[in-house]
Amino acid sequence: MTEVDVVVAHSERATLRVGDTFLKIDSDQERLDVEAEAMATAPVPTPQILWRKPHVLALAALPGTALGRLGTPSPASPAAWAAAGAVVRTLHDAPLPARPGQDVDAIRSHLDAECEWLVGTGVLPADLVARNRRVAETALRPSTPVFVHGDLQITHVFVAEDEVTGVLDWSEAAQGDAHYDLATLTLGHAEQLEHLLAGYGDGIDVDVVRAWWSVRSLRAARWLIEHGFDPNTPGAEFDVLRAAR
Repeated sequence: MTEVDVVVAHSERATLRVGDTFLKIDSDQERLDVEAEAMATAPVPTPQILWRKPHVLALAALPGTALGRLGTPSPASPAAWAAAGAVVRTLHDAPLPARPGQDVDAIRSHLDAECEWLVGTGVLPADLVARNRRVAETALRPSTPVFVHGDLQITHVFVAEDEVTGVLDWSEAAQGDAHYDLATLTLGHAEQLEHLLAGYGDGIDVDVVRAWWSVRSLRAARWLIEHGFDPNTPGAEFDVLRAAR
């Protein structure tokens, strides 16, 4: 009998797998609409949409395996990472989507609020938060917007035989900073950035990528904790913050 596998689940959304079908259930219908539109327009491999219902999107499983997981070494080869970089560059060179991203002032405001929460609740030491807030400022500068995935986690890029077979989870797709996608993909995997950029090409400031590691980790911590995830697991967000210089 085929079993139902809960891939991820929290109060906002859940993803289930039944055989070769993934069911994405989201309380926010707009996120599913954004995801479907992005997959239809992005010039990179994406899962096949099998059907859509209110608050549910059914997708076909992708061949291959994810580039890796946060907190464990990536099993993918340097060539696979380079292939991922080439795919991301194709996306970033595509015509802009209609959906605007957050502006720098909004990101800065949210970041400052999250830093205040982290220190005020004692979740992280004040000096660690302050150091990463200084690092983060490098990312908060004007940039030419590109078509970004918006949540390009390492588990969202699938590869087989050193080729990208598809990219998952497009609900945050919008206009944004190319460095943010590259930072999200290499979060906790700094050793893979060189390989990723070998496929991506020029035009990237590595210091800005590193700064986005701090921005993403600081901004995500409270959400992760409140939704039952642990950013303090080895190799995850808090280790990224501790490694920042």
